[in-house]
Amino acid sequence: MAAILPTGLRNGMKGLDANRYATKKTVAQGMLDIALLTSNASQLKYVLQVGPKHEFYTLLVVLISISIVLQLLVGLLFVIIGGLDLNDHEDQPSAVVLNDVIVIFIFVISVINIIISAFGIEYSNNPLILERLSYINNEYLRKRNYTAG
Repeated sequence: MAAILPTGLRNGMKGLDANRYATKKTVAQGMLDIALLTSNASQLKYVLQVGPKHEFYTLLVVLISISIVLQLLVGLLFVIIGGLDLNDHEDQPSAVVLNDVIVIFIFVISVINIIISAFGIEYSNNPLILERLSYINNEYLRKRNYTAG
């Protein structure tokens, strides 16, 4: 004789709640996005502090900026997709399209950050920080001599 199971149970196990799963996935992805955004902001700060003396200054500023903008777009898409009801058949096509767009953006962000790492934020053949400090010191001395004379 077949047993009658409560609604939502299959083989004695509770069925998957798609909305709960999607929400948890979105929150986890959002946390990773925040971590990468923080890292990119720190990298951008470093490159801007070193200035044009960095051999890949323009390339790094452009790539890091693109990465940050794409991450902000992904964050916005997370908010939008988080508000969709996956059990509602009208929301499902939008959720699929948004999810595909998010995956593409995340892939592009990953490739950009691999390139950023390859061109070295922290490492360079030249002692850039020492050169920058020397430049600042020379500018200070030049201004001091100019005002004294």
